[in-house]
Amino acid sequence: MIVPDPKAVRRQLTRYAALRIAQSEHAVPARARELEDVSYTLCVMMGTTSVQDAIARADALLAEDQHKEKENDGEGDLSLVG
Repeated sequence: MIVPDPKAVRRQLTRYAALRIAQSEHAVPARARELEDVSYTLCVMMGTTSVQDAIARADALLAEDQHKEKENDGEGDLSLVG
């Protein structure tokens, strides 16, 4: 499976959350369609058929990415203090 760019996943999750909140506060047909589009995009990006599974996989991907970033912190550090 091709692993999506964590930044793109984060953007889609942010859009999804913002649309869900806005739609729950004031339902608008155009926003509902946009939410469907974002949900579909998340599913495609994460290789799932349900938005709940896509969110779970996206969360796992972002957690793994954050863990990798922490592991790489200081890598290549040339300071003598350490």
